[in-house]
Parts: sequence; C-alpha cells; structure tokens
Amino acid sequence: MTKVDLRRAIERHSPDIDRETIKDFFSRMDHDYFSLYTPEEISRHISMSGSIDPEHPIQLRVTPRGDKRFDVIIVSFDYFSEFSIICGLLASFGFDIEKGNIYTFSRSDSIRRSFPASGRGNKGKANPSGSPAKIVDIFNVRLTEGEEFDRLKESKLKEELSSLILLLREGLFQEAREQLNLRLAEYLERTKGLFTGLLYPVDVRFNNRISREWTVMDLHSKDTPAFLYAVSNALSMRGIYIHKVRIESVGTEVLDRFYISDREGHKILGEKNKTALRMAMVLIKQFTHFLPRAPDPARAILAFDQLLDKLLEGKRSGHILSFISERDGLDLLAHLLGTSDFLWEDFLRMRFENLMPVLEDLKERPLRPGKRILYQELSAHISGCNTIEEKKKTINEFKDREIFSIDIKHLLDPHTTLIDFSCALSDLTEVVLDQVYLSCHQELSKRYGLPLMEDGTACSFSICGLGKFGGQEMGYASDVELLFIYSGPGHTNGDNSIDNSLYFERLAQDIIDFIEARHEGIFHIDLRLRPYGTAGSLANSIEKFMAYYSPRGDAAQFERQALIKLRWVAGDKTLGQKIEAHRNSFVYSGDPFDLGGALHLRRRQARELVKPGQVNVKYSPGGIIDIEYAIQYLQIMHGAGHAGLMTPSTIEALDGLDKVGVIGQEDYNFLREAYIFLRALIDALRIVRGSARDIILPDEDSPEFKFLARRFGYRGRYRDKETRRLTEEIKLHMEKVRRFFNARFKPSGEEG
Repeated sequence: MTKVDLRRAIERHSPDIDRETIKDFFSRMDHDYFSLYTPEEISRHISMSGSIDPEHPIQLRVTPRGDKRFDVIIVSFDYFSEFSIICGLLASFGFDIEKGNIYTFSRSDSIRRSFPASGRGNKGKANPSGSPAKIVDIFNVRLTEGEEFDRLKESKLKEELSSLILLLREGLFQEAREQLNLRLAEYLERTKGLFTGLLYPVDVRFNNRISREWTVMDLHSKDTPAFLYAVSNALSMRGIYIHKVRIESVGTEVLDRFYISDREGHKILGEKNKTALRMAMVLIKQFTHFLPRAPDPARAILAFDQLLDKLLEGKRSGHILSFISERDGLDLLAHLLGTSDFLWEDFLRMRFENLMPVLEDLKERPLRPGKRILYQELSAHISGCNTIEEKKKTINEFKDREIFSIDIKHLLDPHTTLIDFSCALSDLTEVVLDQVYLSCHQELSKRYGLPLMEDGTACSFSICGLGKFGGQEMGYASDVELLFIYSGPGHTNGDNSIDNSLYFERLAQDIIDFIEARHEGIFHIDLRLRPYGTAGSLANSIEKFMAYYSPRGDAAQFERQALIKLRWVAGDKTLGQKIEAHRNSFVYSGDPFDLGGALHLRRRQARELVKPGQVNVKYSPGGIIDIEYAIQYLQIMHGAGHAGLMTPSTIEALDGLDKVGVIGQEDYNFLREAYIFLRALIDALRIVRGSARDIILPDEDSPEFKFLARRFGYRGRYRDKETRRLTEEIKLHMEKVRRFFNARFKPSGEEG
C-alpha cells in the first residue's frame, strides 16, 4: 500500500481526525514507520498526537498482552534527552524493554535550531520549522519478577512522566535527571535487584553509509536492568541527539540500533570522535550499574561525565581508565561522586599519577597507620627538598593527599568508626604541624640565629591544640585551633639578633602562611582562642599564658571552659607538659563556676545563631553543643581531685563522669549515643560541600534531606519511610538532650 493509499484509508477509518493533522503527520514521520504499523495503529498514534498540547505534553496508552507483557505507546512533544528519561522511568516501574521503535518528526536540517546550544546546556528545545516536533515511541515490555502493574500505577506513570517532560520543556535537563536517577536507584534497592556491576562487554559499531542523514550505531551486549536508559542517558550526556531507535532483545542478548547525530545535526565522523564516544558511552553505561551505591545518583553520574572529559583530554590516563573500568573502581567512584562535592573537586584536581596510588592503597592501608609511619613517610618526601618553597609544596601535597585518603577510607569502609576517623585526622595534623614547625624554625634561625633564654639556655617552643583538634574530635571540614607558647624572654644568637617575642611572632606567622587550606574550614589555622583573641600576640610566653589563665588574670569564664580542650601536639614536649599542668590547676581548681553566666551565653547562641524555623544541629536546643557544654560544665564543677575528668576528650570525660557517679547509667548511655549520632549527622551535612557552616538540616520534604538520609545510611525498601526514620531519630535525640540539659542546669520553670 502506498503512503497516499494508506493516508486515504486512515482518513476513512478516522473521520473525526482533522485531515491537515493527518497530512502533517504523514509528511513529517519517518518513512520506515509506515511499513511497520497497520492503518488502525497509525490512526491511534495520530489521534494521540493531536491530543497533546503544551500543558498536557504526553499521551500514554498501556495495553496488557498477558504473561506480564504490555504494549506501551508514548506520544509527546520532542525534547532533548527525552528518550533516556522515558527508558529510565519505565525501568523504575519494573519494565524490561524487549522490543520497540522510536520515531521523531525531527529532520537533520532542523537539529541545529532544536538542539540545546551547548549540547549539555540548560536551554529548552525550540520547535523546528515553526511547528512542534513530536515523538512516537512504541515499546513491547515485560514486568520483572515480583512486580505488579495496575491502573493506579499506570496513572502514577503518566503523572511522573508528564512532570519530567515538563522539566525538559523548560530546559531543566539536570533536574529531570536528578529526579529520575534517584527514583531508579531506589527502585533497584527496593527490589534487591541491585546493579551489582554486571560488567558485560558492549560491542559498539558505527556506520555512516546506511543512512543519508544520520550515523547508525549498533549495540550488542547482554541485557542488564535499565540497559536502554544507561546507554541513551550516556549519549545525551555527551551531547548526542537520538533521532530513531530500533530495540530488539533475543533471549538475554540486546541488539539495538540508534540513529544519531552530533549537536549540530551532523554525523559522527572521525575515528577519534567515534573512539571517544564509544569509550564514554560504555563507561557511563557500566557506571550506571553502581548508582544505588551513590547517596545522590544524579550528582554521581554528572561528576563521572566530567571525569570522562578530563580523561579524554589527558595523555597519561590509561592507568586510571583501567581502574575505573573494573568493578571495585566503579563502586568506589559511585559512592564518592554521589556523596561530596569537595571530595570530587579534590579528585579532579589531583594529577592522575598522584591519584592512582591513593585509590589503589585504600584497601591495604589502614585508616590510622600511626604517627610513626606518617613521620617516616613525610620525612622521606621532604628529604630531597633543597629550599623552603620545595618543602612547602611537598608537605602541603602530602597533607592534601592524606586527608583525601582518610576521608575516602572513612566514607567507604563500614568498619571504621567516628573515633577512628577523628584520631586519624588528628595524627596527620600533629605530624604535619611538627614538620612545618621544624622547617619554619630552621629557615628563620638562618636569618636571626637560635632563640635563647636570658640565662643562655635554649628557648623552647610548643604548639597546643584546642577545640575539636585538641579533643581529637576532628571531622569533615574541621579547622585547626592552635595556641603557640614559648619558654620566655631572651634574644636570638645570630648576627642579626632579635628579641624572642619577635622571633616567635614571626615563627607563628610563618607556620600559618606555610599551611595551605584548600577549602574553607579544612585545615584552616585558627588562633582566635589565644590570650586576648585577635588583639593578642600570635605567640605568648609561658609566663604570660599562666598570668592570663589565672584567678586574677583576664581570661573570661568561657575561656576557662574552652581551655578544657587544650592538648600539647607538637614542638617541645616538656614545655607542653608544663602547659597542660597549668591548664589542670586553673580549669579544675575547684573555684566557683558561674553557671548563670554560662547559661546566658548558651541562650544567646540559640537566639542569635539559629534562624526561626531552622534546625541547627549544633546550636538549636538539644544540639550537640548542649552535650559538649553539659559535660564541660560538669568537668569544671567536679574535676578537682578526679584525674579522669581532666581530659580534652568529650567521650573520655563522659566516661569519667559516669565512673565517679556524677551522672547515672541511663543518662550516660543516651548522652554517649546522642553525641556520636549528632557528630555523624554533622559530618554527613558537611561532607557535601566541605564547609563547617553546613549544620542546618534541610527541609524534611526536600530532595536534600532525602540525599542526607541516604548519605547517613538510611536506605531501605521505601524511601519515604527511611527519611521519616531519620527525622524521628533526630527529633528523639535532640529532645532527650534538651530535656537533660534543662533538668540538670536550669532553674525550675526555665526552659531553653
């Protein structure tokens, strides 16, 4: 039957369809289409095509065929990456696409106008030739084992597909992918049909002779869950336009044919371009298998695409290509790339020759190798350095590499505890500080000589940690709070002699300048807790330190409390022990503690640092600071005579309070559990951007909160149930902490 005869038959068969609509459909539909479908089927497709409008962009028809098989027809306006969205959504509803044919009204001469300007941009697709381009997608699908599909699910499928296509209409391609990738990953987890990394080879062949307009790409592989989505999404991410697809599965084999073009509507030409597209498509397809490992699947696959760009540009990327082609490498990347922006930025920033040893050593190297090993490794690295600039570069690269390794190890290894993680970061910080101090001291003494006391003996120098570093409680995005102390007055013994106070002031400044903090908060040196704060000297003599922190000194009450966290970490140990001894005599003197003043400060924090309607995991009532302050108040009030309470560690102090009976067993148990929970929650918040300010809970109904739940380990068969579990746990812990804090420290009737 000729197309003219076929059109007349359809006009007779469907008198209610406008003849111009039929004529337009015939003039713009691919000629292969008309040889595959009956007049009745074509009439149905034309009718569906005439029923869509900008606000109702799709028509969906699902027809059961028995044996859990269905015919699915989707007619819609044509938008970039639409085919991959459709394939992904069908997969997330439990459908395996066995056969199908995908057609579009678009022609190669209109692609330049209809394609997003950047190929991966955020602009919507224009209508070619002044009228809307449309698609007709016909799928033969089969429900996977254990799945059901009824009218309610059909309605849900149409609703979600419409929502995603409306996002595509607005050019919000990444937003559509984010929603779909999360839904697909959660479906695979829920059904336990996880992408476990079935790394079957994919045979990809290009042919530019079959079609006059487009490159024909043939795929042959083993069928795996969401195969078509993985492949089509990879093409979309690489800026490839899909015009037509023939889908066919024979047993477990996939034999699919894609008709594609580049962003300008041209064929894919040149072996280099074909090789790059083949590699990127196969790797993205393989990586898609591991998306359930990613807390944020869309973030993971977008980052992976960026990594491929860098790999394709590089000349020495073969080693890492081999690594990410294997199961373990892809598994690691899915977890990493879908968790943290700042870790991903570290990943991209590293030269591949430096990155590979870090990745390959993750299984063999313990999270906490110990300070002795770190000293040996860092010493070996700087042994060949001839200048202070070379040392600075080498030490900072070592620091950054080790932080990255510690972060990744903790992220990927379920056996590492929060305490292990904090101690590993503290060990590294102490080793780096000691080497930085020695390097700066050696360089400075060349100019001024060695600092001596007034009696001619050597003047010692110590570095003490405060805050999280002092308590060995560092986490993601922790800064490094320090105190610099030297033995006392005197002069250097060089030709260009200077006073000790000036020498150690310059030494302190050199140490600060030497250490490079690559992200806000991460390894940033903070000296604000020194005597007199920002108005005081960077380095103080032990005499001035002891005078400031004394009953008649100028230290405020909160500074007495802050001194609990002091710990010697580098430099002269004997001087460090003297500093710690004075800390004990001052903080745990038994002198009265102004609880009212401390509570006033706490109320101000809650009032000034927490915005209305927000939950600040640190400063809101019941936040982690209520646990830390409660323990510190009790340490000061009961520490005299109890050496077990004279510790900068919150956990050790809590153990001590339990041991001496200051708190009961029930309070001890819940405080310890709540403290570890809230610290882990803060780490889960901060790890995304690597910012110490990320301590605000996202809205419970937001995608950010759902990603937080996945990052925090709340993954199960039902997403909403898991996010509610996290919400309930947060509320439970914070409410119990708030009640304890109020009952223990606040007068009757006063709440906080």
